[in-house]
Formats: sequence, structure tokens, C-alpha cells
Amino acid sequence: MARVFVYGTLKKGQPNNYRMFDVANGKAAFLASACTVQKHPLVIAGKYNIPFLLNVPGQGHRVKGEIYKVDDKMLKFLDAFESVPTMYQRTEVKLEVEEWVGGEEKLTAGSITEAFIYSTTSYKKEWLSQRCYESYDSCGDHGLEYHTRETQD
Repeated sequence: MARVFVYGTLKKGQPNNYRMFDVANGKAAFLASACTVQKHPLVIAGKYNIPFLLNVPGQGHRVKGEIYKVDDKMLKFLDAFESVPTMYQRTEVKLEVEEWVGGEEKLTAGSITEAFIYSTTSYKKEWLSQRCYESYDSCGDHGLEYHTRETQD
């Protein structure tokens, strides 16, 4: 089993969260809410308003998201869903636990742990000058609602 940190459309209450619990994709279990130890630029870009975490540590904000425990099948699904390695790259990141709710290991708030994260080095330079977010919500006050794959042309 691996740990994956999600910060965008795969989080609870977001358009693609259901994919985390579709057993055809594999198994996933919510473990914790957390934020990145290092700052990263989280931007909303492209014609489908996709949240991208740019692999530029030290810029942007400490990004809030969720840690899931996933099996190998789900990890392979997520790699395909995130278009690894062309659109996103899967790397490890240090995270500060905000609230731990699941799993056999019990971590307290403020504990540091690691998980895989999907970030990108394949971005347009102008994305670096866009507004950065610390927490993504498709229906946020930014007005940039995500277009699901089913609605993309």
C-alpha cells in the first residue's frame, strides 16, 4: 500500500473524488487532512480550469489536501488519470498532518509524514505569474469551475 496526497479534483467534495472509491480503479482509504511542508504554486489553468501543482518548491503556499492509502491497482489508475509522466510526475513530498482519522498508524496534528504527490514540470511560463491557492475548491470564489472529462470537448 502507498500513500497519496491529493489537493485538487480528487479531494472530498470535488468533481473527481468518486474515482477514489470506485473499486474498479482499486482500493483507497482516507487517512488524514494535511498540508505540504514546503510551499508550492497551486494554480488553476487551461481551458478546463484544471488545478496544477507546479513543481517549484519554495514558491506559492503550503498546499492543503488529503492523504489516502491506496493499493497498487489504484496507484496505477491514478498514474494514468494524471497522465504520468507527460502532464504530471509522481514524486514524494513531506506533509504536516492536520487531522489523522484512519489507518493503523496514529499520527497527531503537527506530525510530519510522506506521501506521493502529482505535480508538474510541464507548464506554461505564464502560469508562474497566476494567482496561487493554498486550498482548491472547484466552486470557489475564483469563478473557475473545473470541467469534468465528461464535459470536455
